[in-house]
Amino acid sequence: MSKLYFRYGAMNSGKSTGLLQVAFNYEERGQRVLLAKPGIDTKGEADIVSRLGVTRAVDFLIPPDGSARELFAANAAGDDPEALLEHVDVAPVACLLVDEAQFLTSEQVDDLFRIAVLDGVPVLAYGIRTDFRTEAFPGAARLLEIAHTLEELKTICRCGRKAIFNTRRVGDKVVFDGDQVAIDGDDVRYESMCGVCYLEASGGSLRPLGH
Repeated sequence: MSKLYFRYGAMNSGKSTGLLQVAFNYEERGQRVLLAKPGIDTKGEADIVSRLGVTRAVDFLIPPDGSARELFAANAAGDDPEALLEHVDVAPVACLLVDEAQFLTSEQVDDLFRIAVLDGVPVLAYGIRTDFRTEAFPGAARLLEIAHTLEELKTICRCGRKAIFNTRRVGDKVVFDGDQVAIDGDDVRYESMCGVCYLEASGGSLRPLGH
């Protein structure tokens, strides 16, 4: 039976880089993979962007109200009118890779489970567990509940300890209010921190609001 994997880590733990490496490994062996990410992740638009500078276009985006399984099925079938006219055989999908999986809905994560168990295609989902207030993203929470295999990707805090939390910065200031989802860009960026540094930044609170 194929499995649903959740590979998670704090910011800068190499999640996107790891995903692209897995895609390369499959394709180097002549196997077909599909790459996807939630449409809400506007960073790189329809690309997966590694912090090392490696970029690759996804095969499909998953909108907030979309069915991940239906989108997978359509792309796995290779619904390209020109290809169909030419009777091109489409290779079976060996693996589905999903970046920024924390932004999926719970139902979309359930779809990933169905793809693995009912459709027989391994699904590797990459993402972070919690937001800048240490609260779980819906997609990450569901993955932690139902994924067959959980794997932590590690990175370090600026102090050298293992980083487990994410902080949001606007300019040089660490902030603890605002929407759960704010894609990093000119005004917003994120930093991974260990528990000690996070508590120092938040004034000792693990659920800081409006600090």
